[in-house]
Amino acid sequence: MTGLFIVVAALAFLMLAAYRGYSVILCAPIAAMGAVLLTDPSALAPVFSGIFMERMAGFAKLYFPVFLLGAVFGKLIELSGFSRAIVQAVLRLIGAERAIMAIVLVCAVLTYGGVSLFVVVFAVYPFAAEMFRQGGIPKRLMPGAIALGAFTFTMTALPGTPQIQNIIPTTFFETTTWAAPWLGLIGAAFTLTAGIAYLEWRRKRAAAAGETYGTDLRNEPATPPSERDHHPLVALLPLVVVGVANYLLTRWIPGWYPAGSEVALPGLPKPMPVNAEDQVALWAVMGALIAGIATILLFSFRSIRAHFAEGSKSAVSGALLASMNTAAEYGFGGVIAALPGFLLVADALKAIPDPLVGEAVAVTSLAGITGSASGGMSIALAAMAQTFVDSANAAGIPMEVLHRIAAMASGGMDTLPHNGAVITLLAVTGLTHRQSYGDIFAITLISTCSVFLAIAVYYLTGIV
Repeated sequence: MTGLFIVVAALAFLMLAAYRGYSVILCAPIAAMGAVLLTDPSALAPVFSGIFMERMAGFAKLYFPVFLLGAVFGKLIELSGFSRAIVQAVLRLIGAERAIMAIVLVCAVLTYGGVSLFVVVFAVYPFAAEMFRQGGIPKRLMPGAIALGAFTFTMTALPGTPQIQNIIPTTFFETTTWAAPWLGLIGAAFTLTAGIAYLEWRRKRAAAAGETYGTDLRNEPATPPSERDHHPLVALLPLVVVGVANYLLTRWIPGWYPAGSEVALPGLPKPMPVNAEDQVALWAVMGALIAGIATILLFSFRSIRAHFAEGSKSAVSGALLASMNTAAEYGFGGVIAALPGFLLVADALKAIPDPLVGEAVAVTSLAGITGSASGGMSIALAAMAQTFVDSANAAGIPMEVLHRIAAMASGGMDTLPHNGAVITLLAVTGLTHRQSYGDIFAITLISTCSVFLAIAVYYLTGIV
C-alpha cells in the first residue's frame, strides 16, 4: 500500500502544481523523482537519466518539429488576416451567438482529417479568439470549446479517425480503425450534443451576468486592419491544403520509402536505414504544414512581411514552451509506470469481472495517471489485452467492441490538469487552469460518460 500512496501523492502534487500555475517543466521531474526517492533512493540518478530524460528527449525528438510548424502556421494565419476573414464569414452565416459551435466543428473537421490535436490548438486559436471577441463571449470558455472539438469524439469515437488513439487498439485486437462504427457514432453524438449544451449554458450564464470577452488578457492574437481582409475561400485554402496534403502524403510516403530502404550520403560511414513505417504520420503532418505555410505566404506575403520577424520569434517561443511542457509530462508518465504502486493499480484493474467495463476503467484510469491518452492505453493493453480478449471471447463479445471501448476510454480521464495537451492549450490561449480548467473537466466527464453509454447500448441492443 505504501507504493500506491507514493504514486497517488506524486500525481496529486503534479495536478495541484499545474492547477496553481507552476511550471510543469519544473514540477514534473520533482514529482517523478520524489516518488522514486521514496521508493528506492539508489535508483534516483539512473531513473532520472534512463527513464525520465530518455522519454522527455524522445518526445521532443519526435514531436518538436510538429509543434514548431504548427505554431508558425497559426501565427501566419493570424498575421495574414485570414483568421478575421473566416470569422467574419462564419458570423455572417450562422450568427455570433453560435461561435462556440463553429469552433467545435472546425476543430472536429481538422482532427478527423488527421491533423494532430496539438497543431489544431495552434491553428484554430487565432480564429477562436477573433470569433469570441466579436461575439462578446468570455475568452475563458474557449479552451473548453477547443477541447470538445479536438480532444474527444474525433480523436477516439468516430470510426476511421486517423488519430493514434484509434490506431493503437488495432495491433492488440486485429481490428481496423473502422471498428464498431455504430457504437462510435452513438458515443460521438452524445459527446458533441452534451458538450455543446454545456458550453452554451455557460455562455448564457456569463451573458446574463454582463460578462464579455475580457480585458488585460495574455497572448492575444493581433487584430489585423480591415485592409488586410481576404475572400473567405482564399482564407480557408491553407486549411484545406493541410488536410489534403496530410491525406495524400500519408498514402504516398510508404511508396517512396519501401521496407529495407536506406539513405547513403558521402559523409556517412555506412548507409542509414529508413524506418518510414514508424514515421509516416509525423512526416505527413510536417509536410502538410509546410504546404499550408507556403500557401499563406503565396497569397499574403505583403501583409505578413513587416511583422514576420517578430511573429516567427513569438511562434518559436510558444512551440518551445508547449512541446517541453508535454515532453516533461511524458517523462513523468514513464517513471510512474515503472513504480511498484503502479503495478498494484494495474493488478487491481485486472480483477474487474466484466470485460468491457474492466477495459474502460483500466484504460481511462491509466490514461489519467500518466496524463496521456495514448500512453495510458498502450500501458493498459500491453499488460491486460489478453485478459480482455479471453473474457470477451467467453462472453461472445466481438473484438471490434473491445477496440472501440478502449479507444473511447483513452480520451476520458486523460485530460486531468497535468495532461500535456491541456497544458499546451492553456499556454497557447494565454489562460490558466484556475480560469478555464473547470470547463475542460466538464468536457472530460462528458467524454467519459459516453464510454459507458456505448457499453450500455451494446449490452441492451447488441449493436456494433
